[in-house]
Amino acid sequence: MSPIDVVLILAALLLLLVFLGFRVAFAAALVGMIGLWVHFAIFKDRGLIDGFYKAVQIAGLTPHSKLSSQTLGLIPTFIVIGFLAYYAGLTKSLFEAAKRWLGWLPGGLGLSTIFATAGFAAVSGASLATSAVFARIAIPEMLKLGYDKRFAGGVVAAGGTLASLIPPSALLVVYAIITETSVGMLLLAGFIPGFVSALIYGALIIGMAKIRPQLGPVVTGFSWRERFASLPGTLPIFFVVAVIIGSISTGWATPTEAGALGAFVVLIVALLQGMKRADLKLALMEAAKLSAMIFAMIWGVLIFVRYLGFARVPQYLESWITSLDQPAMVVLLAILLIYVVLGMFMDAIGMMILTLPITFPVVMAINGGEDVSASLSAFGMSGEHTAIWFGILVVKMAELCLITPPIGLNCFVVAGVRPELSVQDVFRGASPFFIADVITIIVLIAFPEIILFLPNALG
Repeated sequence: MSPIDVVLILAALLLLLVFLGFRVAFAAALVGMIGLWVHFAIFKDRGLIDGFYKAVQIAGLTPHSKLSSQTLGLIPTFIVIGFLAYYAGLTKSLFEAAKRWLGWLPGGLGLSTIFATAGFAAVSGASLATSAVFARIAIPEMLKLGYDKRFAGGVVAAGGTLASLIPPSALLVVYAIITETSVGMLLLAGFIPGFVSALIYGALIIGMAKIRPQLGPVVTGFSWRERFASLPGTLPIFFVVAVIIGSISTGWATPTEAGALGAFVVLIVALLQGMKRADLKLALMEAAKLSAMIFAMIWGVLIFVRYLGFARVPQYLESWITSLDQPAMVVLLAILLIYVVLGMFMDAIGMMILTLPITFPVVMAINGGEDVSASLSAFGMSGEHTAIWFGILVVKMAELCLITPPIGLNCFVVAGVRPELSVQDVFRGASPFFIADVITIIVLIAFPEIILFLPNALG
């Protein structure tokens, strides 16, 4: 039996444990530990005892060496920004402004929700938090005006996914860490695709409301004075976005420092607006819980990833893919299809950190690797550009798993917050947005300059 045979057996075991309901963090850590033990005991001839000792040593040191990196400090700071903005009432101001300016369009409140979530996503790194926040704010307003409850739930669940792509994004940071890609470049790359996705969502909502007006009645009655009066309440959010992006693009601060600076700015704004001590405590506790969950998942999967490295899986896959007589785009589409299937059974972060050690080397291999900047590559981009482009595509695919059954966590969050909605209602309401996401993926593949414009212009 070869090391690759063992990898296949353990990978099947890992998928089985995940499908049986084991947490990804614990399943990946357990399987990775077993793999390291078998690798050193059998393939390195160190015996069962010495092999086990070596496996324990690596399993203990690897997570610490990665989790202690400065880059990972981005995740809790981005999450803190989102929760502070919510408890400070900035999200209500954002939604109110969007309602006054866009409510007159077909499906106006749904459209307002999408663009308000896009704005909130620019200061929040977590999709689940975004969905939970707007399930409290937007759904009651939509139901009060007679919106279809499934439509309302689906809009909020889909709008929450925008926080995965629009920086600051925890998923982009996770991708950068696993693939050793520039965090700053990825954050810059996510903005335009994120808002393109929001525009496509908005077009879908308008089209659905025109065909079936009962889904979302228009909102009228706001004067121009009332519309302009709603804008000052949104300024703190746009100021935080300007601080983060400005400090990164000018080189004045690293992405981690920019995230911390953004959190400090939001904290000052929240205190100036009279945030109570109890609300501050709640915001920090919610951020700590979500950060701990993400860190635990990364910790467990890093052990499994380390085992794949010792078994030389990336090198094996790279050699195999480059030997295939298939166009690069066919291989890319096959990889994206795998993400669609896995997204039905796994959460976004777990899916990314389990698959990227395999899919990323494959994409870089079919693109000619890192040293192709002087010549045309399979995708017409250099290795660095391909890494950024593929990262945005992967994160967009990860958004799909947040609204697809049976695991779609955003749908469960919305249903959990709103007792009048069942999970089935939210899944049905979110299903049209799957088509919108597929259209977005096609656009990003066909026009990679959408992704690469800001990194090239500001990087």
